[in-house]
Amino acid sequence: MAARHAAPTTAPREALADDGGQGESPVDRNPGTTRTRRLLTGVVTAGLAKGTGLLAPVLIIPICLSELGAERYGLWMAVLALTGMATFADLGLGAGLMTKLAACYADGDTVRARGYVSTAYAVLTTMALVLCGLLWALAWVVPWTSVFNVTGAVGSAETRHIVLICVTAFLLNMPLALVVRVQYAYQQVGESNLWQGAGALLAVPLVLLVARGGLPPVAVVVASTAGPLLANAANSIWVYGWRLAELRPRIAAVDRALSTGLLRLSGMFFLVTILTGLSGNMDNLIIAHSLGPQSVTAYAVPARLAAMLGMLVTLINMPLWSANGDALARGDLAWIRRMVRRMVLLSLLATVVPSVCLVVAGDWIFARWLPVPLDGNRWLLAGLALWFLLLGAFSALMMVQNAAGVVRPQLVGLAAYLAVATVTKWYAVKAYGLAAVPFVGTVAYALTVLPAGLYGYRRTLARHGGRHPPSSAGGRGRWWVGRRVRAGRHRWRLRPRSLGSHPPPG
Repeated sequence: MAARHAAPTTAPREALADDGGQGESPVDRNPGTTRTRRLLTGVVTAGLAKGTGLLAPVLIIPICLSELGAERYGLWMAVLALTGMATFADLGLGAGLMTKLAACYADGDTVRARGYVSTAYAVLTTMALVLCGLLWALAWVVPWTSVFNVTGAVGSAETRHIVLICVTAFLLNMPLALVVRVQYAYQQVGESNLWQGAGALLAVPLVLLVARGGLPPVAVVVASTAGPLLANAANSIWVYGWRLAELRPRIAAVDRALSTGLLRLSGMFFLVTILTGLSGNMDNLIIAHSLGPQSVTAYAVPARLAAMLGMLVTLINMPLWSANGDALARGDLAWIRRMVRRMVLLSLLATVVPSVCLVVAGDWIFARWLPVPLDGNRWLLAGLALWFLLLGAFSALMMVQNAAGVVRPQLVGLAAYLAVATVTKWYAVKAYGLAAVPFVGTVAYALTVLPAGLYGYRRTLARHGGRHPPSSAGGRGRWWVGRRVRAGRHRWRLRPRSLGSHPPPG
């Protein structure tokens, strides 16, 4: 009995503080400085690795267009748009897992973290296998040529093969991609970015080998989708085999109590992901049904190039997610406001110059770069640049809300945008052509999602405004005390108390 009521230790155990040099330990004397340094490392590696990775798909566009032709390429882009809309298939578990693990990392709670990781993998692996079985069972029943409006342009067998390849790769990648969320939550952003960049780059030599090997055109689709899948598989082996072996998913580690909290939060992110996937990928489908697959190619190629701007800025801001979670837990709102302002400015600087170059020289680049001629519409390029510029600059505010699990304002804004943009884009593309699509989307986004996001950002800061900021003494205002929690089994876990708590005895 005496052992059960002994005074808890006043400092974290060495095992909890050891993170391989990837982040701050719970007793870090300068948490703000460490957090900023960690964020800077993540931003730099994201800019380098992800910038290189995002460039790889653009480099293979001429080869893919030459091998597939305009009709097959347009079909491929439409199928990818469909899988992009299906990003909700992970039930929001990736986002929910990242939010939950950030708190576990701050507390050094490996048992709880392993429970969350095991639960997420168990749910997504089961779902991916079931959906793959249904897809292949129904593949010969669904009239895919009618679904994608390519009847007469692409054969039914080729259409079915492209759909099976893209959707199967997407489903298998759902559980494999969870490792990225784990790495981000555990402050291993640089390593994760390098792995993802390597996966994107791997597609380049694979596509070149297929093109020179005289294989069927569909093999190009296989080669381009294999890179990210193989990279995530290799990354998972590395992370759970060596880097974070203590988090290796196990069936025995699945905990019902932890699952409830994870699934509840994931459900909210699930709804956000549905609306985001639908709103971000509806353009190609609207154009396909309004103007045909060749018009999809004329829109998708410049849109894919312009998407690099928004995706790059979003990935640069991604390290803010876990960093904001740490800052919110400490009540360091001044750091959050300062970093949000800096990241918004950095996002604008990173996209303004490339956007201007795209608008000024985009038609010249396409004319000399692509084997299939495209209509170099400067208004289309300007609209795409403006759209992705807005998305990238707004990303920093969304990371604060994601870290706190505040998702209702995002739901309201995205639902309003989807309702407004779907109708207006459908009308605009028929009345004014392709160039009207990004301008309509930009205006609708500014009137719906932007106000809701600003409200959610302010609400998040107000909700955490009552927490005590870290003391100027470099952490002496926070006391680490033992607290018994249930995470699959009872154990002592070190958890910080606020400044108003009494220090541990002795």
